[in-house]
Amino acid sequence: MIENFNQIKLETPVDKIIKQIRNLITSGQLRSGDRLPAERQLASTLGVSRSYVRDAIRKLEFYGILRTLPQSGTVISGMGITALEGLITDVLAIEETDFASLVETRVILEVNAATLAAQKRTPEDIVALKNALAAYESKLSQTQQATEEDLLFHLKIAEASKNKVLKSLMLIITPDILKSYAELKVCNSTTVQKTIQEHQEILDFIIKQDAQGVEIAMNNHLEEVLNFSKNGSHKISSK
Repeated sequence: MIENFNQIKLETPVDKIIKQIRNLITSGQLRSGDRLPAERQLASTLGVSRSYVRDAIRKLEFYGILRTLPQSGTVISGMGITALEGLITDVLAIEETDFASLVETRVILEVNAATLAAQKRTPEDIVALKNALAAYESKLSQTQQATEEDLLFHLKIAEASKNKVLKSLMLIITPDILKSYAELKVCNSTTVQKTIQEHQEILDFIIKQDAQGVEIAMNNHLEEVLNFSKNGSHKISSK
């Protein structure tokens, strides 16, 4: 009897907005080239915060489903309905990807970003990385959760890589990873100090432009969360 039950998946407001857009495309109410209402109007109509609307539009833009045109607003891509519907289904599936797969993807992105950062960083990048690390340490010293500051440090590494695609991909998956990692209470006082030391080591290799050293350091930094994810029992929590 138990096999007849299906797991209940909690949808985020962003998921629901994306599904509404998919349904409007499938039903023919939205066609290629049609313009979406402005963010403020959409948020008011849907009864949600503008930030949810903005996140949904950002994700659909990243995958080419929506396009923002100067003086024209946000429009539906020129792809056919079947292609659009299938692509949106894939975007929604990514939101439900298991924790281990997201972490594996993060490792690939972060190691490459750090290696490129060591090769291409500028003096301005070093200042930005030092400031991000200082903000992270300051927040932790107040015994507060520093998820945003942690994310900022890693995004500054991606910026230093001079590869905008890497940064965009990290913006999609890394926030959910860090949020879930914190909620699962993996971090403690010991791992916090270890993380600070690892961040500093990564920064030192980038400053020295040691691509091989930073590759090893970033792999070591992400090893714990990668091992933690491999037991297969962790799922990304609802936002």
